Amino acid sequence: MKTLVLLAHPKIENSRINKAWSQKLMTVENITVHNLYVSYPDGKIDVKHEQQLLLDHDRIVFQFPFYWYSSPSLLKEWQDVVLEYGWAYGTNGTKLHGKEFLLVISTGGPASAYQAGGYNLFSMSELTKPFQATANLTGMKFLPAFTLQGSHRLSEEEIEENAEVLAGYLRSM
Repeated sequence: MKTLVLLAHPKIENSRINKAWSQKLMTVENITVHNLYVSYPDGKIDVKHEQQLLLDHDRIVFQFPFYWYSSPSLLKEWQDVVLEYGWAYGTNGTKLHGKEFLLVISTGGPASAYQAGGYNLFSMSELTKPFQATANLTGMKFLPAFTLQGSHRLSEEEIEENAEVLAGYLRSM
């Protein structure tokens, strides 16, 4: 299965987790890591190129740090312009039907903050419902998210181990 990882981190050079994840995934067969902030530093997205990438892969992964209960802005812009009516959804919008879709998310806050009664009041599952709705609208199968929480407290060894776990997770699906 060919997997496309859409990496959306505006300051990847400062990210221990997303940098480690993407570097590891670049070494895995049948995984393409596509860094949106490197490809589109001006924010002008090549819609046809992005749509072709989606067509060429069986599984679509959004990899990003959790910013204000969502993704960084360029990934949202990517969704707005690439997932067009008549292409990704709506009348004749079946291009993504049957593809797998999952989220790979890092948070600075601990897992305990993302639950009912926790600091953020809601679980990650509740906070990522818009992504689940996107998968539903576009006919993709939403898979269980891969999350790493409490990232600020992790050692380099723990981060490297987690990158291995992520690679194994994507290979085993």
